[in-house]
Amino acid sequence: MRSLRVFLLVWISLVQVAVQGQLLMSQSSCSGGEKFMQWMPPHLLASFFTQLAGGAVMAVGAWTLAKKSDYISLLSSSTYSATAYILVVAGVVVMVTGILGCCATFKERRNLLRVYFILLLCIFLLEIIAGILAYIYYQQLSTELKQNLKNTMTQKYRKLGEERVTSAVDKLQQEFKCCGSNNYTDWADSVWIKSSEASGRKVPDSCCKTITDLCGRRDHPSNIYKENGCITKLENFIQEHLKIIGIVGISIACVQVLCGIVWNLELAGLKKPKRMEKLVF
Repeated sequence: MRSLRVFLLVWISLVQVAVQGQLLMSQSSCSGGEKFMQWMPPHLLASFFTQLAGGAVMAVGAWTLAKKSDYISLLSSSTYSATAYILVVAGVVVMVTGILGCCATFKERRNLLRVYFILLLCIFLLEIIAGILAYIYYQQLSTELKQNLKNTMTQKYRKLGEERVTSAVDKLQQEFKCCGSNNYTDWADSVWIKSSEASGRKVPDSCCKTITDLCGRRDHPSNIYKENGCITKLENFIQEHLKIIGIVGISIACVQVLCGIVWNLELAGLKKPKRMEKLVF
């Protein structure tokens, strides 16, 4: 969450700098301010911030899918991955529409601008949807894990065709130093543990504090993570990332709304800006 706070503080600082710079240049009579306004009018500043917002949204979505998706196979719902995919799609569309908006402005094509604003609205809705889905799933996650995690671990672990679940369970137990959903006794109900393939193991080897071949045969507290179940740790892990997805999606959507307002005010002629002229050096 520290990185998220830094991200939000940077965004607030950038917006403040842009607003203060805009005010100073509008009040200044010096030629330098006028030249800057010719080369960087408000709608281009808005486009710049929109592009940055799109890149940030896409980065958060891609980061979630690439680095934090190991445990998706343990979830019965696809909402977690869906929110990340929505952010990636929204970010890509923002990058493309930003170019469209700049071209429409320079060529003074109002039809293209209408398309740009429609796309911007669609992006805004996508980001809001991602934020809302993240919030809803945040509330439902505890119930889902209590109902499904134990069954997933005991019924699918080491099952043919469920290699992703097996890998996720092993990584979960090692990374969070836990064993089973609620505790190590959950593995007594495992289809794999009951089979001859387990070779007498009482728990998977990934429950061991130090993994060696067949170490799961001995379930002594000195050998395995006996007291700690994985359900609470997995819940906390996913909830932290849902917070990031929700906050980033909604906050950047608000930034894009502000940028859209600047575009509308500038291009509708409410501020009646002068046409860009070539600078004479």
